[in-house]
Amino acid sequence: MIEQHIATYREEAGELLAELETSLLELEETPEDSDLIGRVFRAMHTIKGSGAMFGFDEIAAFTHEVETVFDLVRNGKLAVSKQLLNLTLRARDNIKAMLDASVTGEVLDRCEGEAIIAGLRQLVPTVATGEPAPTEQAAIASGEPEGEQQTWRIRFKPHPEIFLCGSNPIALLGELRELGTSHVVAHMAAIPPLNDLNPEHCYIYWDIILTTSRGIDAIKDVFIFVEDDCELKIDLVDDGGRADQDLDYKKLGDILVERGDLSPVEMQKILGLQKRFGELAVAVGAVTPDKVESALVEQQQVKAVRQERASQDAASSIRVPAEKLDLLVNLVGEMVTVQAHLSQTAAQHKIPVIVSIAEEVERLTNELRDTTLNIRMLPIGSTFSKFKRLVRDLSQELGKEIEMATEGAETELDKTVIEKLNDPLVHLIRNSIDHGIEMPDVRRAAGKPGQGTVHLAAVHSGDSVLLTIRDDGAGLDREAIRAKAVERGLIAASAELSDKEIYNLIFAPGFSTARQVTSVSGRGVGMDVVKKAIEALRGTIDIASERGQGSTITLRIPLTLAIIECLLVRIGPDFFLMPLSLVEECVELTREDVRNSHGRNLANVRGAIVPYIPLREQFEIKGPRPDIEQIVITRINGAKVGFVVDGVVGEHQTVIKSLGRMYRDVRGISGATILGDGTVALILDMGVLLQAAEALEPE
Repeated sequence: MIEQHIATYREEAGELLAELETSLLELEETPEDSDLIGRVFRAMHTIKGSGAMFGFDEIAAFTHEVETVFDLVRNGKLAVSKQLLNLTLRARDNIKAMLDASVTGEVLDRCEGEAIIAGLRQLVPTVATGEPAPTEQAAIASGEPEGEQQTWRIRFKPHPEIFLCGSNPIALLGELRELGTSHVVAHMAAIPPLNDLNPEHCYIYWDIILTTSRGIDAIKDVFIFVEDDCELKIDLVDDGGRADQDLDYKKLGDILVERGDLSPVEMQKILGLQKRFGELAVAVGAVTPDKVESALVEQQQVKAVRQERASQDAASSIRVPAEKLDLLVNLVGEMVTVQAHLSQTAAQHKIPVIVSIAEEVERLTNELRDTTLNIRMLPIGSTFSKFKRLVRDLSQELGKEIEMATEGAETELDKTVIEKLNDPLVHLIRNSIDHGIEMPDVRRAAGKPGQGTVHLAAVHSGDSVLLTIRDDGAGLDREAIRAKAVERGLIAASAELSDKEIYNLIFAPGFSTARQVTSVSGRGVGMDVVKKAIEALRGTIDIASERGQGSTITLRIPLTLAIIECLLVRIGPDFFLMPLSLVEECVELTREDVRNSHGRNLANVRGAIVPYIPLREQFEIKGPRPDIEQIVITRINGAKVGFVVDGVVGEHQTVIKSLGRMYRDVRGISGATILGDGTVALILDMGVLLQAAEALEPE
C-alpha cells in the first residue's frame, strides 16, 4: 500500500514541478502578480509537506529553504528579482533530480543543492543562519512589522481513512503551532472499544484556537495537501481590534452553537428548563423577537451552506494509470474489428433483424471508440510550457534576446503522441534559436528589433494537428545548403532543385552547415532524427523559408496512434492500407499510359507530371496485372508521389496492431490490422517506401 502512495507522490510531484516551472516563467514577465507568487508557494509547500509524509526527507528539507524565501515574497518582505527566479528554477531542477534519483538509486552530488541554498540565503540575510522563518513572536521581538494579531477557531476533522493517504495530522498541528500561540483540544469520544478499533483509521478530531498575525492564507496552507481528506472549518473569532474594546466574549451557548456542537433547538430546550433563550433576550430589552428569529435563521443557513460546501467533492477528475487506458483502447480496438465482421456478415446474409442489430452495434461502437480516444486526449499546452524554459535558458547561454509566443495551447492530442513529440520539438526549437535568430546587434543592423521571437502554434486540421514552429530570424541560406550537399555528394553540382527540395536536404543524416561545433548544435545530429521521429508518428514535415525574414517548419501529426482512417487497396490476393491523411486522389493507369511513359514511372495528371512507385514490383507480388490499375496519389514531405495498386476498395477504419518481433525491421510496413472477414491487411509506411524507391534509382 505504501509503495502505491509513494508512486502517487512521485507522479503528483512531477506535475507540481511542471506547474512550478510555468509559474516561475510567467512570474518573470509579471513579477508583481500576487496570484503567481501564491501558486509558486503552494506548489513548493505541497511538495515539501507530502514529501515529509512519504519519507522524502531530503526533498522536504531542501524545498523548505526555498519555500521560506517565497513566504517572505508572498508577505511583501522580499521583491521578485531575476537572481531569485534563476535560483528557484535551479532549485526546481534539483528537486526533479532528487525525485528521479529516488527511482534510479543514483547518488546525487549535494554541491548543487548547497550552492542554491547559499544563494537564497544571500538574498535574505534574515534566514542566513539556516533556521526556519521567524514566527510572530520572534518577528515582534525583532521589531519586524507584522499584521494585526487575530484569533481563529479551527476545527480539523480528518476522514477516518486519512492515514491511508500517508498524512500525519500531528505534523499539521505542529505546523499550526509555528504560526503563533495556540491551544489544541482533542475530541476522542468517537474512539470505539478495542475489539472494534481499526488501527488504520483515525477516530480523533481537533479544535485549535490560534492567535497569529499571519492571516487565513497561512492557516489554509497548512492543510493544503489534505483539504480533500478532512472536514476543515476556520472562523475568525477576534479580528485584533481596539485595545479598549469590551473584554467580554460570547456566552458558552453561543460558542457551542457557532461550532456546531449544539443546535439552536437543543440550546433552547436546555434554556427552556429555566426560561427560553429568546424570552430572556427580549425580557432584558436587548433584542426584539424578530431579531432573535433572524439570528437563528442566519446560524442555520450559514451552517447548512458550510456543510454542503464541505461535503462537495473538490476533485472534478480521477487519476487513472496510463496502462489501464491503454488496455481500454486495445479492447475497443478489438470491438471495432468484431463490429466490422458483424457488419460484413449482416450485409452478406441480408437478414433484416441481423442488419438492424449490426447497425446499432456500429453506432454504439463508434461512440465508444470516440469517447475512449477522447479520454487519452490532453491539451498540447502541457508540452508548450516546457519549451518556455528551454528558450529562456538557451537565449541566455547564447547571449541572444528571444521570447517565445504560443498559440492553440488548448489543442488536444493523444497522450502517447504528445510524449513522442517532445524530442523532435526540442530539436526544432533549438535550431531556431541557434541557427535562425541572429545576435541582437546583427538584428538591429538589419532593421529588426533586437529581440527575436519563436512562435509555436497548434491547430486541428481534420484527423490531424498542424504544429508550426516559426522564427523571425535570418532564414535558411539556400546556397550554403546546396554547396554543402554538393560537397557531401548528396546532389550533383549541375542539379536543378526547387527551394523546397533544397531545404529538404537538411534532413540528410549528419548534415550541418554550422562552421563550428557548440554546446547547442553543429555536430550534424538532429534534423534527420526529427524526420525519423515524425515519420514514426505517421506524420509529415514541411519547411518554408525566406532569406532575412525567418523560417517556418510545419508538422502534420495524426490525432491518435491507436485507430486511424485508411484507404484499403488490393494488389493481387493481398490487401494493404494507406493512411488517408496522406492521400490526395486516385487516378487510373492504363496499359497505354505505361507505354507512353517509355519505361519511366511518370504519370500525366491534368498536365502535371507525377512520379509513381509500382507496389506490385516493390513487394514482388506474382500474377497478372489488370488492364487498368489505380494510382493512389499522396503528398509526402510536400511532394506528390503516386503508388500503383491493382484496385482501390475504399475507406476503412483501421485498428493498428503491432508486428511481431520477427517482422519488426521490415521496411515499408508500419503495422497490420484485421479486416471484417478475418483477413490480415498490412499498413504501409509511405515515407519509408518512397525512400527505398529513391535509393534504387540509377545515378
